Amino acid sequence: MEAMKSMRNSLLKGCFILWLAIGVNVPTLNAQDVWEEQAEQWVADDEEGRVALDSYFEELAEWRTHPLNLNTATKEDLERFPFLSDQLVENILYYLYKYGPMLTLNELAMVEEMDRQTIQYLRPYVCVLPPEEKRDPLSLKKLLKYGRQELVARVDVPLYIRDGYRKHSSEYVQEHPNRQYLGGAWYHQLRYRFRYRDRIEIGLTAEKDAGEPFFTGKNRQGYDFYSPYLFVRNWGRWKAIALGNYRLSYGCGMVMNTDFGMGKGVMLAAMGNRSRGIRKHSSTDEYHYFQGVAASYQLSRRWTLDAFLSYRRMDGTVDNRLITSLKTDGYHRLPREFEKRNRLNNFLTGSHLNYNGKFCELGLTAVYHVFNHPFIPEPRSYNRFYPRGKDFYNVGVDYRFFWKRFQLQGETAVDKQGAVVTLNRLTYAPKGGMQWMVMNRWYDKGYQSLYARSVAEGSRVQNEMGWYLGMETLLGRSWKLTAYGDYFFFPAKRYRVSRPGTSGWEGLWQLNYTPTHTLGMFLRYRYKQKQQDRTGEDEVKRTLPYDQHRVRFQLDDVQGGHWVLKTVTEYVQAGYRGQRVSQGWLLAQSGGYAFAAFPVRLDASVAWFSTDDYASRITLYEKSVLYAFSMPTFYDEGIRTSWNLRCELGRHFILQTKYALTHYFHRTSIGSGPDRIAGPNQSDLSFQIRMKF
Repeated sequence: MEAMKSMRNSLLKGCFILWLAIGVNVPTLNAQDVWEEQAEQWVADDEEGRVALDSYFEELAEWRTHPLNLNTATKEDLERFPFLSDQLVENILYYLYKYGPMLTLNELAMVEEMDRQTIQYLRPYVCVLPPEEKRDPLSLKKLLKYGRQELVARVDVPLYIRDGYRKHSSEYVQEHPNRQYLGGAWYHQLRYRFRYRDRIEIGLTAEKDAGEPFFTGKNRQGYDFYSPYLFVRNWGRWKAIALGNYRLSYGCGMVMNTDFGMGKGVMLAAMGNRSRGIRKHSSTDEYHYFQGVAASYQLSRRWTLDAFLSYRRMDGTVDNRLITSLKTDGYHRLPREFEKRNRLNNFLTGSHLNYNGKFCELGLTAVYHVFNHPFIPEPRSYNRFYPRGKDFYNVGVDYRFFWKRFQLQGETAVDKQGAVVTLNRLTYAPKGGMQWMVMNRWYDKGYQSLYARSVAEGSRVQNEMGWYLGMETLLGRSWKLTAYGDYFFFPAKRYRVSRPGTSGWEGLWQLNYTPTHTLGMFLRYRYKQKQQDRTGEDEVKRTLPYDQHRVRFQLDDVQGGHWVLKTVTEYVQAGYRGQRVSQGWLLAQSGGYAFAAFPVRLDASVAWFSTDDYASRITLYEKSVLYAFSMPTFYDEGIRTSWNLRCELGRHFILQTKYALTHYFHRTSIGSGPDRIAGPNQSDLSFQIRMKF
């Protein structure tokens, strides 16, 4: 016990010294992380959204590696940034049209209604280069001469042993087969990509999760997951061609969206979701993608037709030739997980017709897909209206109308049973940097679509009605106020809600202060009230109001020098109304230094957390190696520290390594089952080498 107290005091002392050293001497923060740290807050308590956001962060990393040239950017190029509103996109294009190509990124400050915070978000992903006179035709000679290749290898090494990796007797394994992992504890992945400007990309992503076999046992193919892709843009009338693995997103997501689904806060920043069409799938997400061919063809100046075809094997539970569940996490570490691997087949086809007019945009999406067995989930009180059947089809009409500074956008869709869903929003952006949005969503409880994803309090485009009102305004050049309120109602029962007809609401208020291009801070308050089940001491289940309060302050100093700084303080209070509440605190400090004499960068962070239980957990964005998205969740009491080292070895090699340690003050073990770690510490090492040639 004394040893544990001594270790705790030493860690706290070290944390305090690091806090002082960084907080006193470090005056700046790397700009490229500002948007990433902001975006993670919108899905901090949404596990499904976090998976989609993980893929989106990989795309952000690609944009940092290959910035967009603003002088040749199209409307579609700029619309891929979720922090740019439609009005700002128009203002950037108008500035380029009126004044010609930009000479420096500092000209962004001259764009109408462009505030300092948005400039901070945008700068890491764009550049200013002379515009090309004419887009050259593709040729094999140019591909070989000007193409660029990249190979990235990463390995994660745990410095602890989970119970699932311990050696057990054959009798024990035979009696408890799902308590021992089939593979080794190391995680590793490979990424290869050939890129010719923004026209052609050819790549392969391969991944092995920790615990999965590698060239042994039930997996003789090496990596557990492979994602090959070929993506071509702007080849004559062909706007996009995808072969291999790809993603789709149309309209507001009522029919098709395997892309990043905007949360309520990000949606307000962008003033609405945007259709992104066909995109390559290069991430390690093993569920949200299609496999086959997709193409977008320019029929005329204003008409575009997309078509897609996919056939892929999927994970799931098949019992008596019935699919009872779909497995979406991609893990194949235990025998019970391997039994669900590639058990079902899915064939999908569809198209999207788009009209892009001067004052309106119209789209028609139709999707049909079929499984090799009927999909019949095991009956539960909350899944009565979940998708059921062997084949499914959905048709949706999306629309966007412009009039001065007003915009009406929405999508209405129907499934094969005739159930209807619709989402409509009206935005108004008067001059002066103010924006308003009012949105209504009506999702029939019986609507069935496996690939729909849009704005919702629940995890499905189903069984929900709601009204949303949001506003964002600039208070001078340095201040920005953001606020929204969202009321939602659920006609039928839901998971952990055994009573139909429940409702709730969510509100957010955030004040940003950005006095210079080098310094920014914000204060955010978020409140959510909903209803969910609670079993009392009398063993009776009741549906009660559940309240959650979150307050966060963050300081970002972005001067662009050698030093970096970020300070975070967060408080959480959650609990059933009239019952004891759960509370949690987090204090975090991060900093780093980029050496001027040689190409080495060092980043460090430390966080202290103290929560009553899991209900008051706190999530924090953490810097990691390239293409790795780290957003650990903390509860109980302890300390978290991480160290990142990035070193450029000549022009062609970049080496990155990360060490992270979590120490709990009052635990003797971490996790449960095969994931259990004996002791209060969890530490990991990550190594990554990137080769460019």
